[in-house]
Amino acid sequence: MADQVLVIGSGGREHALAWKLAQSPHIKHVFVAPGNAGTADSGKISNSAISVSNHAALAQFCRDAEIKLVVVGPEVPLAAGIVDDLTAAGVRCFGPTAKAAQLESSKSFTKDFLDRHEIPTARWKSFTDPKAACSFINSANFPALVVKASGLAAGKGVIVASNKEEACKAVTDIMQDKTFGTAGETVVVEELLEGEEVSCLCFTDGITIASMPPAQDHKRLMDGDEGPNTGGMGAYSPAPQISKDLLQKIRDTVLQKTVDGMRKEGVPYFGVLYAGLMLTKDGPKVLEFNCRFGDPECQVILPLLKSDLYEVMQAVINKKLSSSMPVWFEDSAAVTVVMASEGYPGTYPRGLEITGLSKAKQLGLEVFHAGTALKDGKVVTSGGRVLTVTAIKEDLMTALQEANKGVAAIHFKGAIYRKDIGYRAIAFLKQSRGLTYKNSGVDIAAGNTLVQKIKPLASATSRSGCNAELGGFAGLFDLKAAGYKDPILVSGTDGVGTKLKIAQICKKHDTIGQDLVAMCVNDILAQGAEPLFFLDYFACGKLDVEVAQGVIAGIAEACKKAGCALLGGETAEMPGMYPPGEYDLAGFAVGAVERGQMLPQLERITDGDVVIGVASSGVHSNGYSLVRKIVEKSSFDFSSPVDVSGYQTLGDLLLTPTKIYSKALLPVLRSGHVKAYAHITGGGLLENIPRVLPESVGVILDALTWKVPEIFCWLHKEGNLSEEEMIRTFNCGIGAVLVVQKELAHQILKDIERHEAAWLIGKVVSLQKGSAHVKVHNLLRALQANRSLSLHSHIQGRIQTKKVKVAVLISGTGTNLEALISSTKKPTSFAQIVLVISNKAGVEGLRKAERAGISTRVIDHKLYESRTEFDSAVDKVLEEFSVELICLAGFMRILSGPFVKKWEGKILNIHPSLLPSFKGANAHKLVLQAGVRVTGCTVHFVAEEVDAGAIIFQEAVPVKVGDTVETLSERVKEAEHRAFPAALQLVASGAVQVGEAGKIYWK
Repeated sequence: MADQVLVIGSGGREHALAWKLAQSPHIKHVFVAPGNAGTADSGKISNSAISVSNHAALAQFCRDAEIKLVVVGPEVPLAAGIVDDLTAAGVRCFGPTAKAAQLESSKSFTKDFLDRHEIPTARWKSFTDPKAACSFINSANFPALVVKASGLAAGKGVIVASNKEEACKAVTDIMQDKTFGTAGETVVVEELLEGEEVSCLCFTDGITIASMPPAQDHKRLMDGDEGPNTGGMGAYSPAPQISKDLLQKIRDTVLQKTVDGMRKEGVPYFGVLYAGLMLTKDGPKVLEFNCRFGDPECQVILPLLKSDLYEVMQAVINKKLSSSMPVWFEDSAAVTVVMASEGYPGTYPRGLEITGLSKAKQLGLEVFHAGTALKDGKVVTSGGRVLTVTAIKEDLMTALQEANKGVAAIHFKGAIYRKDIGYRAIAFLKQSRGLTYKNSGVDIAAGNTLVQKIKPLASATSRSGCNAELGGFAGLFDLKAAGYKDPILVSGTDGVGTKLKIAQICKKHDTIGQDLVAMCVNDILAQGAEPLFFLDYFACGKLDVEVAQGVIAGIAEACKKAGCALLGGETAEMPGMYPPGEYDLAGFAVGAVERGQMLPQLERITDGDVVIGVASSGVHSNGYSLVRKIVEKSSFDFSSPVDVSGYQTLGDLLLTPTKIYSKALLPVLRSGHVKAYAHITGGGLLENIPRVLPESVGVILDALTWKVPEIFCWLHKEGNLSEEEMIRTFNCGIGAVLVVQKELAHQILKDIERHEAAWLIGKVVSLQKGSAHVKVHNLLRALQANRSLSLHSHIQGRIQTKKVKVAVLISGTGTNLEALISSTKKPTSFAQIVLVISNKAGVEGLRKAERAGISTRVIDHKLYESRTEFDSAVDKVLEEFSVELICLAGFMRILSGPFVKKWEGKILNIHPSLLPSFKGANAHKLVLQAGVRVTGCTVHFVAEEVDAGAIIFQEAVPVKVGDTVETLSERVKEAEHRAFPAALQLVASGAVQVGEAGKIYWK
């Protein structure tokens, strides 16, 4: 069902907002209050006469008209608290609160904020006394020539003086003559900065920011930046003066730091943040903030938005911007030209007829109305800035030409407009400037830094035949020095596939290098070859030296395990080829085998030979596209704990590195007793074994003869995979197979078992015509025989009818609160956090809840004479929100007996030890004093006796040599972040309940 939306305001910005919102298929109608002639009756858009200053009446209108979203255009309603009042009345609103809008409504607040958070800005001082301000202007050791009214002045409250006398006059005009009314009761005097002025805007949900294309407006009335200051006479976007690197710098050092700073100060910022910046020789510096779209910047930015604006705004309000980042039209530019009334920015006539609007539309232009009204069926002027004409073309020059054509087609008496909008950008584009490789996105210095860091890693892999020194054009290998007499060279190449995706999601890059080496060296073993040297290829869009070093360190370590040298490699930084944070890998292994020892020996393989299977470490590096799809559709994610007693996540388990078989199997392969070896890689058991067999034979395997790792049992069950899909995609626990003579099988098995787990898993048989080369018996029984991941078995198959309402009680930061929030935000969650209660005001945990859109209450225990009275007050609020379960997350109060009894089996707490050991406070200290090697955390139901309730979930954490209370605490906290959400899901799903006498039982 389509929604109705209300836009607050009457300018060109509001017309543009309504125009863009009306394009959404989710929107049935857009009301604009009070609107203008352009929004009066235009398809989905119409005006409303509702008063925007009477917030109570406005809220009632929104309820009556079923308004699903209010979008606030101008700054004055924001400063007046329209968002606060409408939100409190249950009306969804896009824009910051009044407190957050101080970034615009108070220049002195903003300057203080910028200094507190070390965000670059001009030097400054604020004054309430005009004499003190003038004294500062005359004595400052920098050009203190910019005078600003601290309050809102419709974008005109800034005077840039050419000398000290002019600056002092500006102070007098603002403070004594009240040029800008009460907005000038405080003035800010700041340094005159030199450089290019630009506007950088972003959407933000209080945590994530999404940058918009940079823009530049033109404040002066006349061409060449002459004449008085105005609200803006035109704008263009994108501003080519801002490179991608510079925009990223502005994003990081200004926009993100501002949003983070507001959140840290307990005033989360939602909506659009506009930074007016000066590009100085020392870098970008903040001139001002606006807490909404600029006007006329809005009229050039929104036409470049490819995404649905309504969806973006909803993502902001729902705090899900990171998963709904806006997309912009590439290779497009927009220019808007403002047409103003004669006399603007002073007094001007009204009621003048405007003609030619339809002609401008016929030219393919967008005309956004501002100071217009309808009179006797005609459009007339009613304001200083009357309308804006916007052109969207492939480049700025063409867009400006087209916009000027539109302006020439529109007429009203005395119209004023500029013809040079975008002239700075055009001049910038015409400048001849030398490009650099770094400008294009390739950082040679970073590449050189990486080489220096990995040189010792490669050098440590030296072996007979080469010294593995990086830096030359090519690597050399001396086969004679390696002991070969009549060698055949064997080469192999491979990658890691989409296992890389999981490594990148989990930010775990240290094991993926072993996968790369293993996939290559295990392949060349199929020819009986010893791996001699390895080359790697690391490709990315932007080189992160730390990540690349971690990957290559893993490659070097794996080369040592394989007995080969890391002889060289290539690091390719290719801007635009890979998204940020992503990289790809390829590897190349070269080995050698003496001519008479090559495998497979097809002529020796006969009916009755035995197949030996060598254990895999898990999934290895194949089938991960299917694995990721199974995880995506499951109730797990890669951070989920995989069993009750362990401390491993699903991501850790899936990133278990591929086994390297060369050192363990080479002596056996060289013995002359092995007829064939197959690496079980892509294609699984079904497709890899036939690659080393004659056409006349096949194999029959019995899956009950080897241990199938639990991860395969889970994948089989969770993905509802067929047996054929399992053996065609996965290794199912067998990483390599050897074909040997029956009489020698047991001796060869013993030789292998000195290094690796292995089994006699089948036999070679003559192949009947049309028969399969590989048959695996009893696979289903083997998969069912191994217990799957324990958490999965408790909640698998449960139907989510409704989410259980949960309250979290905190006293401070709510250490586990964020993990609980993240868990319950998942669509598959059985629980929903509806309330966070703190017994202390102003704590970080409350801010975490507010950022997540969760209701909060403060119930100060100091205001109650007893624990029972305090608990009664808490209980009343819990009933108000229909709470069904309670989680204690750092709640530093002991609950009274009556409260615990009433909520028996419905209160969960977490303790930082493996209960029943080390109860009470100082658990980590007690653990270290006792000298135990394993501790962990326990989630339990709350009973009247402290830490004595029935245990729901535990996760173990090893105690390391040299651990302190602090280091151990940090690792246990990580386990808590996994265990508490897991336990909550078990209880909310009904899998775990408390029975008689406080005993736990599982359904």
